[in-house]
Amino acid sequence: MENVVVLKGDFIKLYQALKHVMGISGGEAKEIISFEDVYVNGTLEKQRGKKLRSGDHVLYKDIEIKIQL
Repeated sequence: MENVVVLKGDFIKLYQALKHVMGISGGEAKEIISFEDVYVNGTLEKQRGKKLRSGDHVLYKDIEIKIQL
């Protein structure tokens, strides 16, 4: 399932995008990023503060997140 996050500024942090789409807490998002496979633009990402910009793509299990302006 693809979800779209529309930026209000220049970027959104990875954990914030997961929180927004999945409806979870920041702590839960941190756990997911630390201990599970979350991919940003096809690369495994472990930085919860990774800045996502327009055009970036996040994949976690069957959840896809597209970042756009």
